[in-house]
Amino acid sequence: MWIFLSDAFLSVVADCDDPSGPRLLVRARRSGDLERVFPEAEAFRVAGADYAFRAWLPRQRVAEVLHQQVEGIDYPNFKNSIRDHAYHDAALAAWSAMLSYQRQQDR
Repeated sequence: MWIFLSDAFLSVVADCDDPSGPRLLVRARRSGDLERVFPEAEAFRVAGADYAFRAWLPRQRVAEVLHQQVEGIDYPNFKNSIRDHAYHDAALAAWSAMLSYQRQQDR
C-alpha cells in the first residue's frame, strides 16, 4: 500500500515470512518520514534497497496511525497541503501519471 501524506510518503507491506502476521514493514524513500509518522519506530537503513528507510511495526499500530491521519484531514486539496517543494513535485508526478491512466481507461 502506498500512502501519500502531506509530509511523508510510505509503503506498507506484509512480512514475507508471515503475510497475515502481527507486524508490517513500513518503508520510506526519504530520511525522517518514518519517524515523523511513527515517532516510536526503530528505523533502519538498507543501502541499495528500493526503499532505503524501513521499520517493523505492529499491524494494529499502523492501522491506528492511519486512522488518526484520516481523522486529521483539514484541507480541501491534497496537493496544496504539501509544503516541501521537491516532495510536492514528486506527488504531482504521481498524480499526473494516474490522471493519464484514468484517461486511458475512459477510452
